Amino acid sequence: MTGAANDLKDLPLPQQLLHWAGIRPDAVALRQKQFGIWQPVTWSAYAQQARWFGLGLLKLGFQPGQSVAVLGENSKEWVYAQFGIGLVGGITAGVYPTSPAPEVEYLLALSEAPIIVCADQEQLDKVLSIRERLPHLRAIVVIDPRGLRRYDRTGLHDFADVVASGQRFEIDNSAAAAAATVGPKLDDIGLMVFTSGSTGRPKAAMMSWRGLGAAAQGLNTALRCTERDSLVSYLPLCHVAEQMFSIHIPVATGAVVNFAESLRTVQEDLRELSPQIFFGVPRIWEKFHASIQTKVHEAGGLRLALYQRAMTALESAAGQPRASWSLGQRLRWVLWYVLVLRALLNFIGLRRCRVAISSGAPIAPEILKFFRVLGVPIREAYGLTEASGATTIQSGDASPVGTVGVPYPGLEVKLADDGEIMIRGASVFRGYFKNDEATREAINAEGWLCSGDIARWEDGPNGRELRIVDRKKDIMITAGGKNITPSEIENALRASSYVREAVVIADRRRFVSALIQIDFESVGKWAEEQGLVYTHFRSLTELPPVRELVQREVDAANARMPQVQQVRKFELLVKELDHDDGEVTATMKVRRKSIAEKYAHVIEAIYA
Repeated sequence: MTGAANDLKDLPLPQQLLHWAGIRPDAVALRQKQFGIWQPVTWSAYAQQARWFGLGLLKLGFQPGQSVAVLGENSKEWVYAQFGIGLVGGITAGVYPTSPAPEVEYLLALSEAPIIVCADQEQLDKVLSIRERLPHLRAIVVIDPRGLRRYDRTGLHDFADVVASGQRFEIDNSAAAAAATVGPKLDDIGLMVFTSGSTGRPKAAMMSWRGLGAAAQGLNTALRCTERDSLVSYLPLCHVAEQMFSIHIPVATGAVVNFAESLRTVQEDLRELSPQIFFGVPRIWEKFHASIQTKVHEAGGLRLALYQRAMTALESAAGQPRASWSLGQRLRWVLWYVLVLRALLNFIGLRRCRVAISSGAPIAPEILKFFRVLGVPIREAYGLTEASGATTIQSGDASPVGTVGVPYPGLEVKLADDGEIMIRGASVFRGYFKNDEATREAINAEGWLCSGDIARWEDGPNGRELRIVDRKKDIMITAGGKNITPSEIENALRASSYVREAVVIADRRRFVSALIQIDFESVGKWAEEQGLVYTHFRSLTELPPVRELVQREVDAANARMPQVQQVRKFELLVKELDHDDGEVTATMKVRRKSIAEKYAHVIEAIYA
């Protein structure tokens, strides 16, 4: 951290925002597109809008200590709401914008939020369809009111009107407004984060400002983010990892946050912004990898030949730290950078990226090596909601591929006898909201957080580093008594640009099999190049040449696996796994139990 940012470590996040508004009022804090042009927001405007929104909530009857739900995609209004809620002593409870109405109902009931902020008409319609079953919900605030002219406006408020109400409050009684927005204490709860629900119903994890600040400070010992850096916000802000990269670290360090237009446009936004720090879940890196493969194969000819030569020439150096490269290796990389790599880095928008992070799930080693060849310094990190989203990170490219680094300063990490990761420190959450039983299961009597993840220690350049094995509940035992790590197999399969998702089946079975979802875009382009005709996802998967293509990818993955973990049979899913159908969580984690039940007939046919 810079000296100024280091002075903020003992302040809750909302007061950190006020600090930057005081010392750098005219500097840019946020950017968001409007009519195709990036519009800046200064630190003073950021703080002012947040403060007015918080005061407006008080005028709606909000009481300090209550929670306010936020439902929508990332935007400046999302963060105005979060900081406004915090400044008046409230708790922000983010809800995934992809959540269907029944899930929204469950989460709103769980949080007991009296107010919800909805992004637009689409999100409002979900809430209106369930409002009568939510006795706690008294007011709905809508950021974008377009399309609501004929709606019954009872209990509905425009975001701009709430801000204007807060502004009038401040004008009419500045002393009362100042007293109402002094901000929370460090040990107050600032954030309610809903768990993914991959193994059961989501729970509401309570995060303190102290814990969130400790996690941001620890993470930044590796990132070294400053006010000269910029980041791109595109993953849902209700996820604790995106909170770290879009809110907590930027406000702690004075960095600039740019809101992508949408998840679909993030690659185009990156090309325009070229950030210094970029966080991506494995699926994002897999998508970038697939888009590069598609691009160079479409180019064909000399460009394809040069690309293949570059990958071959630089492959041997990918597993070595850059500091240990010989002069010949450095010169070779510079040559291929000028000829090939610079264009590829511009294509994905990461030519100026100083630190790239992958977290949220294991990533295939082949994908990491590919980006290290390109010059994108991806570091794997590990964390979980209950530890404020940050626990370990690789310190640099000298860390062994596939490890997740070392714990941050001030955080204790150990392995239980069965290999489960145990965590203790300030960043550990304060418990699940109104669920003492689940809290006692998560945090033992000595204060250790039981992560549910199995890992092992591995020697690295900076001491022992963690290597994640799998979720404790996901490890499978075949009928022959062999332990199977499904995530390792699934990652190997997803390393293919033609495979979007893979679900391994092995528990109490004679051999390993898999349900595979193709990448519709990549396989579709391949099919067109082969002159194959299809009309939709299912018709594409039913083409025999497509099955043969996937079989070759499975064979390639098997070649990297011990025999006991090789996929002997697979079936192609005839539809994409969907959140609305309960097959994946909002964070796109597979719900294995749901898949096993829904596709039981397909699985039984594999083993018949």
